Amino acid sequence: MSNQPANGPLHGFRILDLTTVVLGPYATQILGDYGAEVIKVEALDGDLVRANGVSRHAGMSSIFLSINRNKRSVALDLKKPEGRKLFLELAAGVDVVVHNMRVAAVERLGLGYEAVRAVNPRVVYCAATGYGQDGPYRARPSYDDIIQAASGLASLGRNEQGTPAYVPALIADKTAGLSLVNALLAALLHRERTGEGQQVEVPMFETLVAFNLAEHLAGLTFEPALGGAGYARIIGGRRPLPTADGYAAILPYSPEQWTSLFRSIGRDDVLVRYDLSNRHKVNALVQKLYAELHGEGPKRTTAQWMGICDELDLPATPVYALDELPDHPHIKAVGLFQDMAHPSEGAVRYVRPAVRFAASPASVRLPAPLLGQDTAAVLSGLGYSSTEIAALEAAGVVATQPGDE
Repeated sequence: MSNQPANGPLHGFRILDLTTVVLGPYATQILGDYGAEVIKVEALDGDLVRANGVSRHAGMSSIFLSINRNKRSVALDLKKPEGRKLFLELAAGVDVVVHNMRVAAVERLGLGYEAVRAVNPRVVYCAATGYGQDGPYRARPSYDDIIQAASGLASLGRNEQGTPAYVPALIADKTAGLSLVNALLAALLHRERTGEGQQVEVPMFETLVAFNLAEHLAGLTFEPALGGAGYARIIGGRRPLPTADGYAAILPYSPEQWTSLFRSIGRDDVLVRYDLSNRHKVNALVQKLYAELHGEGPKRTTAQWMGICDELDLPATPVYALDELPDHPHIKAVGLFQDMAHPSEGAVRYVRPAVRFAASPASVRLPAPLLGQDTAAVLSGLGYSSTEIAALEAAGVVATQPGDE
């Protein structure tokens, strides 16, 4: 797209990242991909997610490698006064401080918004919380499963037995992470325009409720209500189409598309039985239409269904397994999967930033760091000598990697 240097649109911004597990690190990785310098502050035993997923070596799991590139790792014990002092020294020179600790815990450490603003009045300080701090659940712990259940998402995912089910992806973490990116970018834009920093809160629970209800508020949209919540068009109707040799996703959307599809497969009787003359009538009948389509599915192979849909210009795809994605023809053509040499893990595969900037390309500049890999270099940038850094390490305040100076 561009011959410009891969600096990214956030080149020159510095982010002090006190997040762990998935929500926060996913967000700060995106900001790093966009060119920001991200300093990841970890406890001396590291981010918990270093142990989650598949590992070649302890502490460098597949999930950690996937969501912590373009970051530098500084290992601090924030329970020690010296560790907190170092954190505030770092905070004084950054544009953004972001954490996903419980607010009461970060305040006990003396690292809340007011403490950071005292050393950096222009800071954008963002807390990714489980629940909004104005409500009675503000101090409760939260993880992806909890928020899926609390937000109604698990209820939407009921299986054929009617049992609530979790989406088998960290959807709450990643959705809230994307909201965190949006919030930080908006706050940075406000600061660029006004010179004012501010405190920002991104609560997982409220974020996922809003996410779910964008289409599912339904009858509750009106006062008095015109029915219950839930978008009927996609509850109980849409599911992958079983074919003669697998599954396909086919999504006729308009009355014209439904009509052309049934006509092309010789089911004019459906068009006689149901009135598909406008979108409102199609929406009212959609579950019956899907039932008719699913009855036809096994009569043709996936390739045959794709041929029909291509001819009619209908949205359709085979259902791909995760293991098949590296060989997907479109993904291969756009080079979404990339390889790099990691200093401890050898050759690793990653998914490049999907967003494309013509003038300031996003890029992967750094692999996910070893724990404390950059401690000495970052502290040296604050003016600490190698002797002082060694003393801090001997006192259990920081951890470094051999040779990281």
